[in-house]
Amino acid sequence: CNLTGWWENDLGSKMQVFKVSNDGTFSGEYYTAVSSAKKPIQPSPLTGSQHLDEDGQCTFGFTVNWKKFSDSTAVFVGQCFNGEDGKEILHTSWLLREKVDSEPDDWKATR
Repeated sequence: CNLTGWWENDLGSKMQVFKVSNDGTFSGEYYTAVSSAKKPIQPSPLTGSQHLDEDGQCTFGFTVNWKKFSDSTAVFVGQCFNGEDGKEILHTSWLLREKVDSEPDDWKATR
């Protein structure tokens, strides 16, 4: 699986991976379709790493810094699968950390 290119999830968010280097590192931009931020959504930078397996069904992870419109950061981990129709499919899980004003509010900062 080559992560280079455009990907879209079932909520309409998109990401573009510019290029995966020989060691598996990559960068790109994430275009979220969902946000609770008060500012308008903007494309956000992402950086990540892909484990390059011979069977092509590799694992990967990346971080998105929403610095252009929010005080939060998200991390995604996943795996690429080769579907029965030959189409590459990404399955991911994510955590989002929002900024809170005090330590007692830490309990509600991660989704």
